[in-house]
Amino acid sequence: MTMTCQERPDIVLIGAGVMSASFAALIRSLDPGLSISMFEALDSCAKESSEAWNNAGTGHAAYCELNYTTRRKDGSIDIAKALDVNTEFDLSRQLWAHLTQTGWIEHPQSFIRRCPHMSFVQGEENVAFLKARYEAMVSHHCFDTMRYTENPEEIAQWAPLMMARRSSGTPLAATRVEQGTDVDFGTLTRTLFSRLEQESGVDLHYRHKVTSLNRETGGRWRVSVQDLETGQAKTVSAGFVFVGAGGAALELLKGADLPEAHGYAGFPVSGLFLHADNLDLCQRHSAKVYGKAAVGSPPMSVPHLDTRIIGGRPYLLFGPYAGFTTKFLKSGRWSDLPRSITTDNAKAMFDVMVDNRDLVRYLIGQVLQKKTARFDALRAFYPAARSDDWRVAVAGQRVQIIKKENGRGTLKFGTEVLSTADHTLAAVLGASPGASIAASVALQVVQKNFADRLPEWQDRLRAVIPGYGLDLRKDETACREIRERTGAILGI
Repeated sequence: MTMTCQERPDIVLIGAGVMSASFAALIRSLDPGLSISMFEALDSCAKESSEAWNNAGTGHAAYCELNYTTRRKDGSIDIAKALDVNTEFDLSRQLWAHLTQTGWIEHPQSFIRRCPHMSFVQGEENVAFLKARYEAMVSHHCFDTMRYTENPEEIAQWAPLMMARRSSGTPLAATRVEQGTDVDFGTLTRTLFSRLEQESGVDLHYRHKVTSLNRETGGRWRVSVQDLETGQAKTVSAGFVFVGAGGAALELLKGADLPEAHGYAGFPVSGLFLHADNLDLCQRHSAKVYGKAAVGSPPMSVPHLDTRIIGGRPYLLFGPYAGFTTKFLKSGRWSDLPRSITTDNAKAMFDVMVDNRDLVRYLIGQVLQKKTARFDALRAFYPAARSDDWRVAVAGQRVQIIKKENGRGTLKFGTEVLSTADHTLAAVLGASPGASIAASVALQVVQKNFADRLPEWQDRLRAVIPGYGLDLRKDETACREIRERTGAILGI
């Protein structure tokens, strides 16, 4: 929807994905009087990584993702990252529950449903790792509902498709958490923007591309925008800018010459899924089953066979198959990567290429991979799979962060929030766990950039996020109470 631009909005959102929607919903819940203008280059919201077909739809809670737990040198399992991700997802559940109770979300079942999360491994070494991981996790209250088995018959009860026609002899193991979820982030994003559209003091502008950001005297930002329908250029003066533009964020930050963004670069990773829509087949598998990543592969390339509910009906997805492209967005340009290279970040990018040769070889191999090789990977999970049931879907584009650490470029996996020193701009960079921790990202932005208003917002923050100020990793009673409450409200 296009309307007359506010000349001096309190907040400008760049990009209409789940990050912008979540931040807007949180900040308006804290102060409904804050005016907001949103600019999106595409013709509607949730067209890039937030769209259901562009992501795995996993409510990332670290139940099944093996890359969030690592083996220490002494052989023990480090679950610290898993605990962080797990309790960050609790923040999303709390925000969604509040928005449901206050009428922003009318039908939570339209975007979130319970779906068991499983890990599945093969081979003695991997079985030993999964057992050690289970033992480390199940002793903590955040993961104490996790179950473990090496019994093929029990695995067959959990995931019948995966065990049909599977040859015996190879050691197998699996874990399962019933409280996992499947999330349609596209539907969630559209629901939130639909509500924002009805709010006074909020205007949404699609087919409007932000072309530059420039500081004004007095601490505001001059946001230059082009109307892609008419070609008309316009500017607004923003008190605060939130950049939730996915891979396009880096170009905007570089153009604004932000000291905080110096040395940053982007490493784009594309992806494909195989998907099946045969209803009988899809109804025979009800879980998100994650395996072990290939050596050198990025974390978002961990193979998994997923139940998905999109548009109210079930599908099966398998993948992702990673690849390399020079685009920073699915709708982007092939020149995105070359245009992003500057004297400021060229060395960091070179360091990453040298230090991550296994990753580069892996991505090249994925690009050159034939259809039969992709199908062989599926059959390792689902031995009885028939090629006629599966089609290729192109996933969303991911741009991993490259930044300087200890004088050398480092490839960072995960989601990061960059804020300016004067707290007038924040940008979301990186990839997985991404959308699952959108509420955590929004809360980080509020805490860091609106610190002067936190004293007056304390009660409202606790109403929106009852666990605000609590550490659910340590507070077992609060953790259980919050999960029971949010689960009941969301129907999960």
